[in-house]
Formats: sequence, C-alpha cells, structure tokens
Amino acid sequence: MKQEENFDNLGLSQESLNAVEKMGFTIASPIQSEAIPKLLEGRDLIGQAQTGTGKTAAFGIPLLESIEESDQSLRGLVLCPTRELAIQVSKELIRLTGERKYIRVLAVFGGDPIYKQIKAVKDGVQIIVGTPGRLMDLMERKILNLDTVKMAIMDEADEMLNMGFRDDMEAILSTIPKTRQTVLFSATMSPPIMDIASRYLRNPAHIKVTGKEVTNSRIEQCYVEVPHGEKARLVSSLARHYGMKSAIVFCNTKKAADETVRSLRQAGLKSDAIHGDLNQSQRNQVLTSFRNGQLGVLVATDVAARGIDVSDVDAVFNYDIPGDRESYVHRIGRTGRAGKEGRAISLVSTSSDLRKIRTVEKFSQVKMVKIEAPSSKDIRQSYVEQMGKIAANISGNEDYKHHRKLVEEIVESGVSAEELLAYFMKSACPLDVVDSKIAIREPYEESRGRSSGGRGGSGGSQKYGNRSSGGSGGYNRSSSGGSGSGGSRTSFKKSAPKRKIKIKA
Repeated sequence: MKQEENFDNLGLSQESLNAVEKMGFTIASPIQSEAIPKLLEGRDLIGQAQTGTGKTAAFGIPLLESIEESDQSLRGLVLCPTRELAIQVSKELIRLTGERKYIRVLAVFGGDPIYKQIKAVKDGVQIIVGTPGRLMDLMERKILNLDTVKMAIMDEADEMLNMGFRDDMEAILSTIPKTRQTVLFSATMSPPIMDIASRYLRNPAHIKVTGKEVTNSRIEQCYVEVPHGEKARLVSSLARHYGMKSAIVFCNTKKAADETVRSLRQAGLKSDAIHGDLNQSQRNQVLTSFRNGQLGVLVATDVAARGIDVSDVDAVFNYDIPGDRESYVHRIGRTGRAGKEGRAISLVSTSSDLRKIRTVEKFSQVKMVKIEAPSSKDIRQSYVEQMGKIAANISGNEDYKHHRKLVEEIVESGVSAEELLAYFMKSACPLDVVDSKIAIREPYEESRGRSSGGRGGSGGSQKYGNRSSGGSGGYNRSSSGGSGSGGSRTSFKKSAPKRKIKIKA
C-alpha cells in the first residue's frame, strides 16, 4: 500500500487540485494515492476499505476527470446501499467538481418523491448516485438509460449484498455497456463479493487498507466494564465529565436503539434514535436536530448510520459491542474526523463482549485501554472546571449586566445565593454515578499460558478522573433553553460494517 502523498503528484487537472485545496486537503490518503492513478489509467479496481479512509474521493476524482464539458450525457453511476450514503456521496462529488459547474450530480433513492427525481433525470445529469431499488424503478419506467455510462462504481458492495440487492445490482451492471470501467469498494471480500467481481470486472487492480490503517490514530480507543442496567448512567456520567457536546451511541438492533433512547432520556440526556423503521422525513428531522446541536446524543444502528455525515462528533459509544470487527471500524470512524481528535468508548458487560474487544484489537493492531467510570468527586471537579471557564467567558460581558443586578437584589432580599445556585445546578449538573462494579474474567483462550493467569490483559486500568475535562463550551442546560425553567434533561449545545440481514437493525 502506498503511503500518503501530495495530490499534485497524482497527475490531476488544475480544476481537481483547486477543488481539493478548497476542501482543505493537500495530502492524499493511502487509498487515494493508490487508486487514483490506476483509475486514471482506465483500469477496473477492487478496493477493500472502511468508512473514513477517503474512498469517495478515491473514485470520485477520476470519475470527474473523465467528464468533458462538451459531453452532457450520463457518464457515471454510483450504487450505494442506503439513501444516507447516496446523499453523502453526491454532496462530496459536488464539492469535488469545484469550478466545473457544467457537471451535474444527482442522488436518487427511495423515500423521496420520485417525480422530482424523474424531472431531474430528464433535465440531464452527468453523474447519478443512487440506491439499487430506486435505480431499478427509474429503469423500469424507461426514465433512466445507462447506454452512455463509462464508469460504474459499487460503494460498500458488501452492504448492498447483505440488504438483498444482489439481483438489482446484477441487473443494473448487465444494462451498462461492457466497455465501461467498473469499480468495487467493500469493507469485506466475501465469496459473493468476489463472485460479482469476477463476473463484472476485467483484470481489476486490487487495493486493501491494512490493519494498521483501518483505525484513525487520532481516536482514543478504550473500554469500561459496566453492568448492562447501568450503561445509560455511565454514558451520562462520561458525557458530563468530559463536557461532550455531541456523541453517537451505537446499538445492534432497532429495538435496542429505542430502549436505549428511553434510558438515556431518563438519565438526563436529550437523545433520539435513527434506524430502519423511520421514514425519510423522520430521519432528516433527527439528523438536522443533531447537526444543529438541539440533540446531544444520536442513537443509531449500523445500517441507519451508513452515510451519516456529521462533523465534530466528540465521541462514539459502543453501547452494544458489534458482532464483527468491520462494523467496529465503521462506527468509530464517525469521530476524529478532519484532523480532529476523537474518542471511542466500548461498554463491556459480558465475557463475550470482552472477547469481541480482543478480536478488534488484533484486527486493528490497537491496544484499547481499560478505564473506570468517573466517581462523584471526578464529576464535581469537572463541573468546577467547566463552570470556571463559563464564568471567565462572561466576566465583564454587558449582556449579563441586568441579570447581575437581579442577583444582587435577590441576595439583598435575604435569599441565599448558595441555595439558589444549588437549585439550578441540580438540573444543569446531575451527579449520578455508576457505583456497581463487575469483574469480567478474561476469555480463556486469551489468558491461557499467561504466567499470572489473571484477568484484564489490558496493561492496567486508567481512571477518567485523572484527566482534565475537554471542550471549552462547558456543559449546557436542558431543552428548556432558559435559565429558570424546570426539567432535568440536559443537552449538548454545539460550539454529521458488515451487517447481518438476519439481525433486525
């Protein structure tokens, strides 16, 4: 696998170089530096890569480079498993077009009025990004003709197979001229994936992101042992201790996601779920609330999270440990983006959970640190630091002069300032902590042969309370938005896998 190198060494046009520079990138990721030259040569390609490796630009830049201004026909087709991913990919391609305004990109997917998409197709586009089901619908209506397509891309092909789209995928590929260039990206290379590759790709180049490259070095990865019934309180404690503004909590099933939302709300966190039972309008509403900071915690299943493009996510919580290592990599890739640091915390309740953690460690070649839940003293100290920052920021600010006068009058009337502050702090700064302790024995196959024969193997535990709280915004009050209204819920104010189809996710 090639190492990172400058985009200007990849033989790109000035338009592409300007576009990536405007997006803030100068260095191509390993998969981009390997894939882009091969695709520019016109070769078919198989890429094994997870979310966050930069694969959209890896296929998107060569696709855009192949389109000439004089050619207004449909030239590129990108197949995606979910509408969220289709939207994300189309937005990324639009950004990569840069100054080439003559290139039009369209996303088509179910859950959106088809008549709008029909009109857009008829108006003319050069690139269509879509889900297999909606593409088939447009083809059956004689709206979409693929005779002019020169490059076909299957993004997250393993997910499309797991979702039952194989027949649609093959029907679409069979319709496109065989002279096309075909690109396949997948997190895993199962026999069905390789079968499709052998049937529809010609002498493809192979690219694989190695174990050391699948996880972002800027993401702090750790785990904590906690009773299942205490998970919601633990997430609440950690969020407050670190002053997190936003977090994504992953569950393995739709039912678990809904139950987790109820538990997190009871723990005082403003949260909502996104999963397959929500229609497009409901998904958009939840994601919009999360992006603009009205919602502090997004609870998601692996399928629904595909294509979620939300920046500045402080942490990812594996509320349920995923059943496969690729899902883990996809999940934690939602934090630590755009050069920022992130945190991934896995909640371990059983020896089976711990066994999965060990499997992920071997795959990603990253040692996870075992941590402990913050104590009541730790959280109080975090609040002191956060409130100190808030006080420093508002000191001398004229916007608060009338409220300062109000406080003075209240105190002069005989009301205790300490008692009044404690009343409001009870809502803004809950002090619930996880007191229950569990001891999970190291899986036998992992501990066998060690001289100590003991548990752990994590190189010792690290207590969260030893670290200073992050973030400059402090912890923000509840959904009421006012300083005097009641309610105990709190929100974070903002300063965007291999899935088994048998599991209802």
